[in-house]
Order: sequence, then structure tokens, then C-alpha cells
Amino acid sequence: MGKRMIRVEKLVKTVPSGDGQLNILKGIDLEINTSQSAAIVGPSGSGKSTLLGLLAGLDTPTSGDVFLDGQSLAAMTEDQRAALRARSVGFVFQSFQLLPSLTALENVMLPLELAGRRSPRQRAQQLLKDLELDHRQHHYPRLLSGGEQQRVAIARAFASEPAILFADEPTGNLDVNTGAHISDLLFRLNREQGTTLVLVTHEQALADHCERAFEMRDGELCELAVAR
Repeated sequence: MGKRMIRVEKLVKTVPSGDGQLNILKGIDLEINTSQSAAIVGPSGSGKSTLLGLLAGLDTPTSGDVFLDGQSLAAMTEDQRAALRARSVGFVFQSFQLLPSLTALENVMLPLELAGRRSPRQRAQQLLKDLELDHRQHHYPRLLSGGEQQRVAIARAFASEPAILFADEPTGNLDVNTGAHISDLLFRLNREQGTTLVLVTHEQALADHCERAFEMRDGELCELAVAR
């Protein structure tokens, strides 16, 4: 049994609606070990992205708690959660979320500079080279293709060597071939850096690459059998 990186206890999220309260998450329990890869699948509106935001400490639950590497998010202030994210968590979003005024290199350097890491330029350049983007490092996002922007986003996410990487539909805006390449990159970096990888995806092929898979349906989470 490996060390638990993510532990979720009785997680509930409700929001106001026209008919009173809408129960988005209904008492979720979940454990994911260090270095594991896990996919969360399910229909649109089932609560997948809501769960991911709670796991990352970007939102707070109505009740229940999330523990990242043994640390309770509920016991932290927002500043403490932000510090934990900067130190231990990486993100890859469907919409890339690169800063348009920064070059590819500067986008990857940014989290390293904010964290006060040594030699941020050297680290960022090596990551872009690893992802076959060294020739595009001085280009702005508007000059990059969708696949290139997503590779820059992955380089930025892995730049500070996070303990956990959350990816929300990382191949959702990409064509099949580019999506397959991005998938391969995510799992290669997962293996090489030992990062715990949690994906929200509609792509069955992406989910099939994960060691574990969970389905969200009507606010409840169940683990699926993974064929090997």
C-alpha cells in the first residue's frame, strides 16, 4: 500500500438554485496514493469539475474535508491554501490559460519565479526542450497552435515539480493526433517525476491510460474496473 496523497472524507457541495438547494456532490469519499494516475469520467453536469476544484482547494465544500499529503484544506486559511497550491500543486486546463503578454518561456518561468526557485530560465528552457518546443520559446501564445499552447501549459504545470497535477479536460480542445501526443506527455512526466495525476476527461482513451478510474453520476462517485 502506497502513501496516500489525496484523501477525501464525506465531501458535500450544495449551491442555491431556483428550487432551493442543488446538491452537486453528495458525500464523496476518495483516496489516491502518491504517484498514481486517476481519471474522473461522467456526463456533463455530474460534478466532475466541481470535485476537481475542491480537491485543489480552489473552492470550499459545504461540508466534509480534503487532505492533500496529510494536510487538511478545511483547517487552512485561503492564503495557506494558496501557498500549498504554489508549493505542491500543478494545473492543466482545457483552455490553456497562458498569459498572452508573456512568451512561452516566460509563461513557464512564472511559477518558478513566484516560488523563488533558483535558475528559473534554465529549468523552463529544459522543459520546453523536452516537449520539443525550444524553437518556439520566444513566441507569444497567439502565435502558437492549440497543441503547442497545451504543451506550454504542461511545461508550466510541471515546472515546479508538483506533488499533484490536476488536469481538467486537457485534450478537450485538441484534434485526435495532438490529443494523443498530449496524453503521452502527461503520463511520461507522471512516470518520470512521480507526480500524482488526477484527470477529468470525456476521452475514454485518456481514462484507459490511468491506473484507476472513477465515474461521477448525480453527485456520487464510484470506482470503475480498469482493464489491464
